[in-house]
Amino acid sequence: MTRPESFFNFADLSAGLARTLAPGIDTRIFAGEQAMLSVVTFEPNSRGSIHSHAEEQWGVLLEGSGVRIQDSLEVPVRKGDFWCTPGGVVHGFEAGPDGAKVLDIFAPPRAAYRKAGSGFAA
Repeated sequence: MTRPESFFNFADLSAGLARTLAPGIDTRIFAGEQAMLSVVTFEPNSRGSIHSHAEEQWGVLLEGSGVRIQDSLEVPVRKGDFWCTPGGVVHGFEAGPDGAKVLDIFAPPRAAYRKAGSGFAA
């Protein structure tokens, strides 16, 4: 049986929209009407820019370790940790020595992430 178009697997993210967020940080994006998933892969010790956006964002650390930077706090995180970032809050992420994989969930979907490209914004 073939899988329906709306089913995906973390082992094969090729159906997602590819976007390079920063050197050593790539994502695959899966957008719906009301929410958007972004599976972000961080190379060891890579760090994203500190930024903010209007959309609420939840994050889940799937693999590795790192530091979640949020609203001037630096919180060490490990596999299984998850967090909520309200819209407009300044945030970022720095991967640990083994890199990291983070599942980000945006609501509503980020308009800037509906197209391939690079960077954290349009």
